Amino acid sequence: MLSLRSVVIARLRAAGCVFAEDEAELLIAAASSEAELSALVDRRVQGLPLEHVLGWAEFCDLRVAVDPGVFVPRRRTEFLVRRAAALAPPHAVVLDLCCGSGAVGVALTSAIPAAELHATDLDPAAVRCARRNCATVGGQVYEGDLFDPLPSRLRGRVDVLVANVPYVPSDEVGFLPPEARHHEPRIALDGGPDGLDVLRRVTTTAATWLSPGGHLLIETSERQTTPATTAMTTGGLATTVAHSTDWNATVVIGTLL
Repeated sequence: MLSLRSVVIARLRAAGCVFAEDEAELLIAAASSEAELSALVDRRVQGLPLEHVLGWAEFCDLRVAVDPGVFVPRRRTEFLVRRAAALAPPHAVVLDLCCGSGAVGVALTSAIPAAELHATDLDPAAVRCARRNCATVGGQVYEGDLFDPLPSRLRGRVDVLVANVPYVPSDEVGFLPPEARHHEPRIALDGGPDGLDVLRRVTTTAATWLSPGGHLLIETSERQTTPATTAMTTGGLATTVAHSTDWNATVVIGTLL
């Protein structure tokens, strides 16, 4: 007779889950009964992202709550956090734009002694989720478009501004995995015709919120590096690019000199 674990793995494999064994362990650990496990596996087999099934994602060695319908933090974005942490002074004021679940801001604040975290997102579901996560580090989350909902007292005080903006070109969203297309908000994926609409809006205003010597870090794709760099330079920031082959990640960094 097959064990319960074997049955779960077989169902996940049949559904096309590449890491069926690992997912089975997580689902079994999350369930308090066979009936609950069966329900969790059903949801995963139906295509719901594993993180939405579990209610959390592992990010920078932290367990971050991720509600249904909220953007799931990608592991490659840990590279953005590492680069930002390396640039941040102690007691840094951190601003996380397009924060989604708040994973980036929480991970970054956790790595900086006595950091002060502020975050914004336009999506009410993301804001509710981010507020729970950011509360663990004493952060404040505001609902609204980019800088619009921020208190004016932050203007000119932000030491590290991280923005994991949507950067998939509109006509390429359809090529994303079904988990993203069907279960994450399009507003968190679609970056406009060339993928850089939101990035340009951030870079246009960022300098007025940064402290002298403050940094703006935005994740993008390697092929978008040149126009992203141009946008930051136009916004008055000295610009560099960091790329990691290991993380398959590219981060454009602007500094207010």
